Amino acid sequence: MDSAAAALPSTPTRAAGEVELALEGMTCAACAARIEKTLNRVPGARAAVNFATESARVRYDPGQTSSESLIAAVERAGYHAHVKRDVAAERRNDDARKLAAYRALKREFVIAAALTLPLLAQMVPMLASGSWQGGAHQELLPRWLQLTLATPVQFWIGRRFYVGAWNALRGGGANMDVLIALGTTMAWALSAVVTVLDLPDQHVYFEAGTAIITLVLLGKLLEARARASTSAALEGLLRLQPKTARVLRNGVPVEVPLADVVVGDRLVVRSGESVPVDGVVREGQSSVDESMLSGESRPVVKAPGARVHAGTLNQEGLLVVEATGVGDATLLAGIVRLVAEAQGSKAPIQRLADRVSGVFVPIVIVIALATFVLAWWLGRDGTQALIDAVAVLVIACPCALGLATPTAIIVGTGRGAQLGVLIRNAAALEHAGRLKTLVVDKTGTLTEGKPEVTDVLPFDGGSRGDLLRVAASLEQGSTHPLAHAVLAAARAEGVSPEPLVEFSLAAGKGARGRLAGAGSEAIVGSLDYLAEQGIGADVATAEALQRAGKTLVGVAVGGRLRGLIALADRIRPTSAAAIARLKRVGIDVVMLTGDNAATAQAVANQVGIVDFRAGVMPSVKADAVRAIKSRGIVTGMVGDGINDAPALAAADVSFAIGTGSDIAIEAADITLMRPDLNAVVDAILLSRTTLAKIQQNLFFAFVYNVLGIPLAAFGLLHPAIAGAAMAASSVSVVGNALLLRRWKAPH
Repeated sequence: MDSAAAALPSTPTRAAGEVELALEGMTCAACAARIEKTLNRVPGARAAVNFATESARVRYDPGQTSSESLIAAVERAGYHAHVKRDVAAERRNDDARKLAAYRALKREFVIAAALTLPLLAQMVPMLASGSWQGGAHQELLPRWLQLTLATPVQFWIGRRFYVGAWNALRGGGANMDVLIALGTTMAWALSAVVTVLDLPDQHVYFEAGTAIITLVLLGKLLEARARASTSAALEGLLRLQPKTARVLRNGVPVEVPLADVVVGDRLVVRSGESVPVDGVVREGQSSVDESMLSGESRPVVKAPGARVHAGTLNQEGLLVVEATGVGDATLLAGIVRLVAEAQGSKAPIQRLADRVSGVFVPIVIVIALATFVLAWWLGRDGTQALIDAVAVLVIACPCALGLATPTAIIVGTGRGAQLGVLIRNAAALEHAGRLKTLVVDKTGTLTEGKPEVTDVLPFDGGSRGDLLRVAASLEQGSTHPLAHAVLAAARAEGVSPEPLVEFSLAAGKGARGRLAGAGSEAIVGSLDYLAEQGIGADVATAEALQRAGKTLVGVAVGGRLRGLIALADRIRPTSAAAIARLKRVGIDVVMLTGDNAATAQAVANQVGIVDFRAGVMPSVKADAVRAIKSRGIVTGMVGDGINDAPALAAADVSFAIGTGSDIAIEAADITLMRPDLNAVVDAILLSRTTLAKIQQNLFFAFVYNVLGIPLAAFGLLHPAIAGAAMAASSVSVVGNALLLRRWKAPH
């Protein structure tokens, strides 16, 4: 997990030409589509707007435009925007703003409900008798009183719809507010004219307009509460970090604000407290609960020299920690940023909804006009035809369509973060959900990635020390895990590497060079590499070691094999169970390794893999992934080493073991914070469940509008009932997404 910390972004700043804007004033998916279209018209800009998170992520050419120009474009479209800079501070400000808006909305709803209830009381006998379909319109209240009750609801409580509609129309678009303002104004104006002119034979529909406004406010109120819950996982991560820290000043612990802690400070973390920073333990020993970052429930023992991370819980004992990462440079802050970016991204499946939202409102207005004209032409009463048109306008609001995909992504990626699965973007989540074949590396993925020397076999009367000395001398500049194991074995036996006069490296194969003071060239590497140089090995000895699952390194001097070094890398205890789970959920597993065929066969047999390929060089791994993809199969790759980076980049979706190299993590779409292949299965199953929720939500949203508009057009829906249905649709979509918060991976 330490490498994962290094790989995650360490500062809150973004690369030049990328900015995230916080948006204000959006009321539906059409608003998001309008802003996105406006931003994409700015020269050199490419934007993606997320209605659920009220944000826009924009990539732009600094030579053509600037963040100020982008904000100005949003303002011209009738909305407000500002640049997001500090993630934590933005979320605190956003929470405060949303809380104030929620309280104001709640207050307005209470007033609207109090004024509307007397008007709705008239609908009870009307609905019971079925007169809402054209019979006598029973009125229990005098019309002047109805006008008095309805007017403040229409123009004071409902002013938000007029403001939103004006801003949208001024920007050249149309949104939900246009539909609501147009529909309710028509109902109020007709009723007001009938009341003022005292036309007893004409109906009034004050209750329809007020009920629509009140029910839409109720829907927005419930939606706001539900949407606040969608980011609960991210809020939980933010709350993990304490506000203060105990810093040692002249040997005395002093409590200071966390913002005052700097790298190099030594902090005291007592039992039961959360670690405030990333750091290294200098004194003390304890067990630390890291489940909030890795999803691993077992506590990890920490002793001097061990790394700890902000937000983890010290369970017992006292630790003195030297800060190595503070504030936005902690692993926790990096995770929060990564999850926030994923939640603001768009899945490919959302494109259809975006295209529909962009043209939906104008089409609905045309349908409403057609409904009015046709109903009147077919002989319906003019006022009833108008009410049918109002019902079409109200039932068609595309809120549910705009919330269907982003709410599920927000909850799904947040739940993933709780389980130690960091999903970089929504596209990765969708691809993981459609995965059919998973390519796995052997070393560091199926195995622990820490090979150890098990046998040193010198030939021709040589000594172990001489063999290790030659091998260690050639391996001293390598970063390969096998090289580290050889150097560790040499150190353990007190053997020191010698300087090299000449040196050349054959990536993935071995190395050759000349030791200082030695006349002959030395070679160390795989047996295949030595065979390429015309140097053979004892086949029987080599095969016996390889059948035991060991990797062999040959050492040659002066063109003659001087001995073999056997290494073994323990298979992770969870690998076999994880492979079995992958097969149960319908994933084909292919193992690629640069190791020899016998060792690969031994490992494959132990973990239950049938399809494997040995002796695969790093570049060939990427080709192998592309070959599987070329058959139309959605392909994933999981690895942890630098040599896995090309294959990770080639896959449709890639997984990096969090304890692996920084390059592998940067190349991957999904980072696993615990070194366990089961985390890959969890990520795939979570992605499938999230994708299913998105599909369910889109189905509900589309079917709601496809069925609702014709019913309203044929006069089968009263506008007030249409308003209630519209509000219920948005709440149901968000509620369905919230079910992901309780998701647990099946085993």
